Amino acid sequence: MKIKIISIGKTDEKLLEQLIEKYTKRLGHYIKFEFLIIPDIKNRKNLSIALQKEKEGVLLLNAIQKMDVVVLLDEKGKEYTSKLFSQFIAKKMLSGCKQLVFVIGGPYGFSKEVYQRVNQRISLSKMTFSHQMIRLFFVEQLYRAFTILKNEPYHHE
Repeated sequence: MKIKIISIGKTDEKLLEQLIEKYTKRLGHYIKFEFLIIPDIKNRKNLSIALQKEKEGVLLLNAIQKMDVVVLLDEKGKEYTSKLFSQFIAKKMLSGCKQLVFVIGGPYGFSKEVYQRVNQRISLSKMTFSHQMIRLFFVEQLYRAFTILKNEPYHHE
């Protein structure tokens, strides 16, 4: 199985980018992994929120393959503990899923077309975080999930 994260817009903060890269490299020891950044839409400040979500949605859907299992990181999604999330990953690996895609949207969320395409939604918290921070939190949680599955001493309970 391959895991792919698709996200809208680059990470502006260098420290965040370095930490994301750290966990991305670590994940490569466990699974094929890709972090795809889709550039921000040009002149987005001149667009309505609905049009911005629609345009981002087209870009996101173009980056998703027909057979991908797609999970949105969405505030209204299901919440997991780290241990339960590792079990979620294990089940996907055993299910024969070829590519598991996690999608991080822009600041206004997703278009209805993106919501119609996804297989599942996951929430990392009831709190709201910037989409740049979520990248770091989520890539770390993916790494943590694999250390849990391998019984490595990273996660403590």
